[in-house]
Amino acid sequence: MDQDPSERNATLLENRSSRHFRFCIDRGGTFTDVYAEVPGECGFKAIKLLSVDPGNYDDAPREGIRRILEEFTGKKIPRSEKIPTENIDWIRMGTTVATNALLERKGERTALCVTKGFRDLLRIGNQARPSIFDLTASKPSPLYEEVVEAEERVRLALENDALADEKVEVVQGISGELVEIFKPLDLEALRPSLEGLLERGIQSLAVVFLHSYIFPRHEQQVERLAKSMGFKQVSLSSALVPMVRAVPRGHTATVDAYLTPVIKDYLAGFLSGFDDGLDKVIVSFMQSDGGLTPESRFSGHKAILSGPAGGVVGYAKTTFGLETHRPLIGFDMGGTSTDVSRYAGHYEQVLETQTAGVIIQAPQLDINTVAAGGGSKLKFQVGVFKVGPESVGAHPGPVCYRKGGQLSVTDANLVLGRVIPDYFPSIFGPREDEPLDLEAAKVAFKTLADEVNEYRRQADESSVEMSIEQVALGFLDVANEAMCRPIRQLTEMKGYETSQHALACFGGAGPQHACAIAKALGIREVVVHRYCGILSAYGMGLADVVEDAQEPYAATYGLEVMAEVSKRARALAQHVTRELKAQNFRDQDISTDLFLNLRYEGTDTTIMIAEPEDGDFGKAFVREFRREYGFELLNRKILISDVRVRGTGMSNILKPLLLDKADSGDPLAEDRKHRVYFGTGWHDTRVYLLEKLGYGHELPGPCIVMNGNSTIVVEPNSKAFITKHGNIKIEVGTSAASSDDHPSPKVDTKLDVIQLSIFNNRFMGIAEQMGRTLQRTSISTNIKERLDFSCALFSPTGGLVANAPHVPVHLGAMSSTVQWQLEFWRDNLREGDVLVTNHPAAGGSHLPDITVVTPVFRDGKIIFFVASRGHHAEIGGITPGSMPPFSKTIREEGAAIKAFKLVEGGVFQEDGIVKILKAKTLDDGETDTLIPGTRKLEDNLSDLRAQVAANQRGIGLIAELIDEYGLEVVQAYMGHVQANAEAAVREMLKSVAAKHSHKRREDHDHSLVVLEAEDYMDDGSTIKLELTIDSKLGQARFDFAGTSPEVYGNWNAPEAVTAAAVIYCLRCLVDVDIPLNQGCLAPVSIAIPKGSFLSPSDKAAVVGGNVLTSQRVTDVVLSAFEACACSQGCMNNLTFGDESFGYYETIAGGSGAGPGWSGSSGVQCHMTNTRMTDAEIFEQRYPVLLRGFGLREGSGGSGEFRGGDGVVREIEFRRGVTVSVLSERRVHAPRGLCGGGNGARGVNLVLRKDGRCVNLGGKNTVRVEAGEVLRILTPGGGGYGGAP
Repeated sequence: MDQDPSERNATLLENRSSRHFRFCIDRGGTFTDVYAEVPGECGFKAIKLLSVDPGNYDDAPREGIRRILEEFTGKKIPRSEKIPTENIDWIRMGTTVATNALLERKGERTALCVTKGFRDLLRIGNQARPSIFDLTASKPSPLYEEVVEAEERVRLALENDALADEKVEVVQGISGELVEIFKPLDLEALRPSLEGLLERGIQSLAVVFLHSYIFPRHEQQVERLAKSMGFKQVSLSSALVPMVRAVPRGHTATVDAYLTPVIKDYLAGFLSGFDDGLDKVIVSFMQSDGGLTPESRFSGHKAILSGPAGGVVGYAKTTFGLETHRPLIGFDMGGTSTDVSRYAGHYEQVLETQTAGVIIQAPQLDINTVAAGGGSKLKFQVGVFKVGPESVGAHPGPVCYRKGGQLSVTDANLVLGRVIPDYFPSIFGPREDEPLDLEAAKVAFKTLADEVNEYRRQADESSVEMSIEQVALGFLDVANEAMCRPIRQLTEMKGYETSQHALACFGGAGPQHACAIAKALGIREVVVHRYCGILSAYGMGLADVVEDAQEPYAATYGLEVMAEVSKRARALAQHVTRELKAQNFRDQDISTDLFLNLRYEGTDTTIMIAEPEDGDFGKAFVREFRREYGFELLNRKILISDVRVRGTGMSNILKPLLLDKADSGDPLAEDRKHRVYFGTGWHDTRVYLLEKLGYGHELPGPCIVMNGNSTIVVEPNSKAFITKHGNIKIEVGTSAASSDDHPSPKVDTKLDVIQLSIFNNRFMGIAEQMGRTLQRTSISTNIKERLDFSCALFSPTGGLVANAPHVPVHLGAMSSTVQWQLEFWRDNLREGDVLVTNHPAAGGSHLPDITVVTPVFRDGKIIFFVASRGHHAEIGGITPGSMPPFSKTIREEGAAIKAFKLVEGGVFQEDGIVKILKAKTLDDGETDTLIPGTRKLEDNLSDLRAQVAANQRGIGLIAELIDEYGLEVVQAYMGHVQANAEAAVREMLKSVAAKHSHKRREDHDHSLVVLEAEDYMDDGSTIKLELTIDSKLGQARFDFAGTSPEVYGNWNAPEAVTAAAVIYCLRCLVDVDIPLNQGCLAPVSIAIPKGSFLSPSDKAAVVGGNVLTSQRVTDVVLSAFEACACSQGCMNNLTFGDESFGYYETIAGGSGAGPGWSGSSGVQCHMTNTRMTDAEIFEQRYPVLLRGFGLREGSGGSGEFRGGDGVVREIEFRRGVTVSVLSERRVHAPRGLCGGGNGARGVNLVLRKDGRCVNLGGKNTVRVEAGEVLRILTPGGGGYGGAP
């Protein structure tokens, strides 16, 4: 008779009693850490090895196991022999093999199989470009080499579908929704394509079909075919991520296909080095979600955070509830980056992250990474200290590594005495047998200090010279601030107070920075684990084995559906339980947790809710939504998107080691004190060895605790304690400024290059947090999901201080708005007032972009402004969506607000703003047509409240800054950051003038260089620019004289739009990372002829100026600079709807090529960077079928460097709607530069049911019927240089 599985598992576990070795391993990119439980009095052993050392061993984790077995068994194990396993209980490992392969693009050769018409689905992605100031608009290269399209298509069934066909098979999808299979999969047509892939050596296949998350049959058929043909790896999007949204699901499948073979190859090599008894050893690997899985189930898409996840488990299990009851912030600082996370009794997970430019959709720990670590490169650029994001790497590494490296954070710590060479092994230099080189680091810092001091002398002859120690400490301060930003975002963005946490610090470099980071964040408690240098490895031994199962389920949450939820949950629980039992877990060691992925109707913001104690998921969702977003949506249904069950096999089997109480008396310090530099100078500092300390020892700061190769710096006014678990707990003192013994240097109003970098970070961080608050608290798709908004901070005079890089067309333009309001209201502003405006004559762009401005007072005076601008999808006007193609006056475009107090004296003026938004107007008497007000009042009000909340967030953050530094200092640095940006732009202008010295104007001062450019709108209106640059002063005059007059159409652009285009171009041309602020425009004057269509009357229609003309102005400016060819020059605005709904999108195109680069294809260009709605969401929400969305091959201009291609977007309507397009570049093509060819012009077509193909032109409104198709071909970018 077969033995019961649970009894078999119990027997297996009992038979393990003779196996005394347990190994926890973290194989990192540079080092491999091994922690082992071993027999004997000590009970454990930890070692660190180079991850790659081919001269000594083939595999670092296996080598670590070999060395420990040799040491504790006394038996010699030659490297040439397989490692015996009879004494090994289990091996657990986290590895960066997958991450490194992804970063370096060294995965398996992979192909993508996708629904026909969507071969470029993942290349286009969400169409946003990664960096808005990068003229190359480059995106990460795809992971797949080739694409095969499958003849198949399904669509969601609609009620009252005018295209319903009785011949089409209708099935119920996994989610319960009905699916129409109107094009069954043609496997035989696919077979030759797959055979071709195999012939070309591609054996890994990713498959993503539209709506496969609820109808996986077609993907499963492809899998069976591909495996039968010989593909080694087939990754199905429906199996990996059964969730709506094709783009992230497709990326995830591609990542899995690309990385899983690499992982399997590595694991095979690792396991091949053990003897035949390995099958009796439990071998597990850490996944990105913090759970372990057997090697047979370890796959690429769950391996990206394998190493960092071990660290999170490590600090969570050893600190929370044991060393502190405060919620924890994990701070893991390594060589190239720093990972931050949060733990408050449960692991915080996200379902989607982006790594190396690739979206991965799977349960993962919420770990935020910033490019600042011990190896971050230090540089001084245009008066600013810069730390990272580049790393000096392991080879040649920092200067002190003796291999000709560059200055890094590690060098700064060494020069300041925070790294002590005597306690580090002599493994540096060409022969790897020398100690860290302190003198070389000092020499390099002396050179850098000379550069800094020379810059300061030129700016101010009276400046006091900075020592190398002050320069080094300045770089550490800047690095610390860079690492504080993601911590603030991780906590405050979710509604938690940062200062109420404890800092759990680990990683090789983290303990050197822990006290400084804690002080900067107002945190009073730091815990450094005794194994801080190898905590990720140690955490492997504390983790549980996890099995996850999830399926889509579409239903409205309520009691009537909970029976179906329970049925699905039981099936999923049975599945994960079976998987865990197969891994030798007994019933009593298995637990399951139920989650529902919920969202409000009409939004895409889902929250994964764990089953609450009272069982009311809806109440828990509302509570969590309110906590994270600050409000709830009343009278909105809650929808279920997915059912998920997480099964856990309890396997935390590392034994905690407790210390004996220390003897009374002072702890024993090393004989020689060490000198460490803090803010006030050098301090004689005691050095302690952790192994000589006992439970209860107190260590007053300043002191250093050496923990192996990890250096723990306890700053002045802080005190460290050794806990009973052997960890170091630090009570962080208040700022050293409050101590008479260790006074801190005061920050004053005079420019300090270190503080300049810090304030740049702080101001930008405030604008970014305002943006996150607005995104969180808004309800509209445009703001929350398409990210069509901007937030900014202004000086008391309205000058821009910091504008988070959101939508480029907003950049710099809001300053005009603030200054207009300041002039209009003058002395009539009071504390508690909040202003609202959208009128172009008041500094606005177009009416849908509503700006909310809050003046901030102290002692009765305005000390600064904050403002937020968001695109409201509905503001009234002659067409739904407020983007009418044929508007002739501004009244036809919606509610126009020059100046109104949205909040007066702290009271929200709802009646007043409702009256303005709902007001119906006559169209200036031309036709006596009554023009309606907004059609979405509640959305307007909700988003306006969100903008007020975003401003309030900014006010609170600046108040904290003022409390920390004082008002005078903060306002002084508002001026300093602007002056710094001004200096950078002046240098750029001088450089441009030198490049174009042959264009000096002979009849004027020879310092003047004149550049010219012009281009045309599709109606023939001219934009003409004469750009005069003073090569001596670094000044420029942008003169648009000769530009055509105001047009009887809606592509007139307010002056603020031209200013935004100019400031955007200037920022793109500055080749150093500076914040965008008013200083960028200080060396610039802009002359626009009044009455031109770039400076129209306040009655002119302007809705197209913001989205069309802004792009043409940008092309003209960049053409004058000869920076790059013209990009698509349009935002391709599309709206459609009827009386029940409205939809708006902008569509990507091709970017222009430039000197040294080809343009990017299918990307948002220049003045916009909004996202595209995912294809599956698009079809789920609206009565449409997306027939195709791909690149328009060959549409980019020819040349030495080709322009990027536009896209083709085909939408079939499933019921009658009204469609409006507002576009450009349908007549005049995007121009090439320096001999490059023009990009293709765009085309807007309607394919009628009667077979006609009708060209709509660039701007039109048309009625389409069910079954008719809109085909939009967007322009390509211009080419650069003559064809080679």
